[in-house]
Amino acid sequence: MGEPSDKRPVFDEDECTGCGLCVDECPNDCIDLNDDDIAFLARPDDCDGCGTCSEECPSEAISME
Repeated sequence: MGEPSDKRPVFDEDECTGCGLCVDECPNDCIDLNDDDIAFLARPDDCDGCGTCSEECPSEAISME
């Protein structure tokens, strides 16, 4: 798991495959899949910017900004 930071995940909807790995791996349970199976930051106040979601995303659809 990464260190907390001020950055937050940004999801590229065109690259997201809806695999759900980011949802499963987020240590703070901040990410969900929408009705189209695209990942999004559902609970931004709980996100500590650790970057685990970005590191684990196999399609590189998540950047930390």
